Amino acid sequence: MQAYEKLLLENKAWAAEQQTSDPEFFKRLAAQQTPKFLWIGCADSRVPADKITGTEPGEIFVHRNIANLVVNTDINMLSVLQYAVEVLGVEHVIVCGHYGCGGVKAAMQNHHYGIINHWLKEIKDTYRHQRDVVDVLPTEEERVNKMVELNVIEQVFNLAKTSIIQQAWKKNKRPQLHGWVYGLTDGIIKPVCEMDAESKIDPLYEYDNL
Repeated sequence: MQAYEKLLLENKAWAAEQQTSDPEFFKRLAAQQTPKFLWIGCADSRVPADKITGTEPGEIFVHRNIANLVVNTDINMLSVLQYAVEVLGVEHVIVCGHYGCGGVKAAMQNHHYGIINHWLKEIKDTYRHQRDVVDVLPTEEERVNKMVELNVIEQVFNLAKTSIIQQAWKKNKRPQLHGWVYGLTDGIIKPVCEMDAESKIDPLYEYDNL
């Protein structure tokens, strides 16, 4: 059996189990989606949003990329953010990184990885500004994990800088922004920052005509 065929078999087994335990499940799911959460996470296969939060299909709207970045030129991420905030009306936006992130580790080095270097530049910029905090740590693991936390915090700030979030804050006083880091070795999520409609950002990034 090919590896992908196993996925199809597992899908059929899962669908049958859902149908048996809750005959109305797929009917409800097809009718609408009303998630309260937007999850911006790392594409790492070990960090599935639903599994680690114990949520069901329809509860979390998900966007994933390498190292969970919020980049102001990423039309994909911005489209997901706008749809989640303005159409779905999510109450919380979560940026979740994970300790031992390969993207963060790569950004702290000088190795050339091809096109991914352009993406990792965002993390390199954060590292450059945070070297005095990161480089004093004694081991590479500690330095990488500190940068994982700092990267998540930076991405939450990047969310707050967007006109999408600022407009939603002014009109609806939501969503709340959360920065989390997931531990691969213990399965625990650590909150590292939080922002809401009352949070202050540098006035340079504030739009006064929203």
